Amino acid sequence: MYLSEDKRFETDIVIVGAGNAAMCAAISAREQGLNVIVLEKSPENEKGGNSAYTHGSIRFAYNSVEDLKQIMPELTPEEIENTDFGAYPEEDFYDDLCRLSEYRTDPELSSLLTSKSFETMKWLQSHKVRFVPIYGRQAFKVDGRFKFWGGMIVESVGGGKGLVDTLHAEGKKSGIQILYNAMATKLIHDDNGVHGVIFKHQGETKEIHAKAVILASGGFHANTEMRTRYLGPKWDIAKVRGSRFNTGEGIQMALNIGAVSNGNWSGAHAVGGDRYAPALGEGFQKLSYPFGIIVNAKGERFVNEGSDFRNYTYANIGKLILEQPGQFAWQIFDKKVAHLLRDEYKLKQVTKVTANSIEELAKKLDGVDTEGFLKNIREYNEAVCKNIPFNPNVKDGLCTEGLPVNKSNWANTLDQAPFEAYAVTCGITFTYGGLKINTKSEVQDIMQQSIPGLYAAGELVGGLFYFNYPGGAGLMAGSVFGKIAGENAAQFVKQSLS
Repeated sequence: MYLSEDKRFETDIVIVGAGNAAMCAAISAREQGLNVIVLEKSPENEKGGNSAYTHGSIRFAYNSVEDLKQIMPELTPEEIENTDFGAYPEEDFYDDLCRLSEYRTDPELSSLLTSKSFETMKWLQSHKVRFVPIYGRQAFKVDGRFKFWGGMIVESVGGGKGLVDTLHAEGKKSGIQILYNAMATKLIHDDNGVHGVIFKHQGETKEIHAKAVILASGGFHANTEMRTRYLGPKWDIAKVRGSRFNTGEGIQMALNIGAVSNGNWSGAHAVGGDRYAPALGEGFQKLSYPFGIIVNAKGERFVNEGSDFRNYTYANIGKLILEQPGQFAWQIFDKKVAHLLRDEYKLKQVTKVTANSIEELAKKLDGVDTEGFLKNIREYNEAVCKNIPFNPNVKDGLCTEGLPVNKSNWANTLDQAPFEAYAVTCGITFTYGGLKINTKSEVQDIMQQSIPGLYAAGELVGGLFYFNYPGGAGLMAGSVFGKIAGENAAQFVKQSLS
């Protein structure tokens, strides 16, 4: 309740943040019968942090289409008949986390994430979050049949915004109170643990006293100073995808009371997207690059565009572009693959050029050395293996040979007009470094002990992702550890009352 005379709130559990992880924590705690207040830094129309800016794609372990029917009960017999959904067992999910993190991911947290992913999806579905197959972006029709690839097959209806709106509606229906324009600034704590949060609500400093606090306010991707300090030079000029409110206060508040930092503080999820997109916001990413090539200002390729499925490479492409001269690149496609380009290539706000010949295209690539580009295109086309069929649904082995940077899959020649090119730069999505938690989502201190009453979930947790990231794992981690944080915070509160 709110005590107006001393600007003080009281509740059982207070949650900092209102995105996917935060609302999963809130709903989970509320299911245990406790009173919950959520502090959201943003105004209501920008609620949800980075979750609201995603496509809603989410990665989870499943063994068969029967599992998928539990998550998507609206799947039709025709969809099942015409689609190869495959399987993605827990072991494959875990292996992907290990492989992409170069085996640095926390084994306990990763094991918990993968083992709890399916039951958490069922829990989300029980709270009215609807999921549908990602046709067109994750499966292409070949010989009349869709085939999914890369371990990620569903997205929430309405994308990330739909996910956030649904979780907020569920939270409000269950009696969770949400305060907007409420920026947490400091944890209330003593030798016995954490007892609440000091925050600014609509510009006025207030206190909320609670028996447990859950931090779920995201990382520091929108904090220019922290990006440059931790990620390094040039990251201050990266475009910021997602929420402008993820500026690291939740992490800093915990560090200030002795929490220990963890994870890849010099790493971040960063994609390639429109070169002239706004400094903040979405409408940004351009992720069909595996079917074309990417060149820098010298006209040179600098990355193996087909090293793996897009799900396993896109979160690192932005960093590579940031390292190029001028911090930009161009994605090049020809007529053979133009129909495979994702919807984000069809937006009006896109930096695009077209041409009826490679020579004409070369003159239109702003900032690119024309002769260097033409030379590299000739060498690329000559290096493409001509006897391997192209298949966008599998790692087809259609490769180049003899180049300084070879392409491993989907290496079509660029020789059929019209040609299309898209100017891209680096867009940062979220940061990998954060707080250390245990398997109960309890925040750990510098002595590697749990801080009583303090829990964390979502992007401000470090230790899961290093260097790279399997697409859709972020939303899943937020849901899994948000749910766990809510459950364990509730148990902590109940024990303190007994």
